Amino acid sequence: MSRLQKVGEYLRYNTKLGANISEFVILIAARQWTQQFEWGAHDSLALKAGVKPEIIAAVAEGRRPAGMSADEEIAYDFCTELHHNRCVSDSAYARVVNRFGEQGVIDMIGLCGYYTLLGMVMNVARTPMPAGKTPPLASFPH
Repeated sequence: MSRLQKVGEYLRYNTKLGANISEFVILIAARQWTQQFEWGAHDSLALKAGVKPEIIAAVAEGRRPAGMSADEEIAYDFCTELHHNRCVSDSAYARVVNRFGEQGVIDMIGLCGYYTLLGMVMNVARTPMPAGKTPPLASFPH
């Protein structure tokens, strides 16, 4: 995992997406994996980066947020398609390329993949919430 940290450093601080979209994408991945620790670490960062509380709440509840910015809609559609379908439609791909460029596509995929990997590792390891914190996410039915 220490080698993977360099990937995480790039994805957290150097993507072409901006902090608001990067944090939004991280929350989408954390929700997909019901990853309590990652959600707890990133919901406040997303808020600080400018993601509206009602958007964060909708993602937490597993529903499509109303009132997203155009960039958030592009990211939400791309990432949810990627998580659910294991690929994306031509239109979702084109929207990301048109707005964020090819590097933005790779950055978005990288965020989804990296936080999926972390979600898997932490769920298998049963990484606990910090002392005194309650798990913020309800489990999705499986």
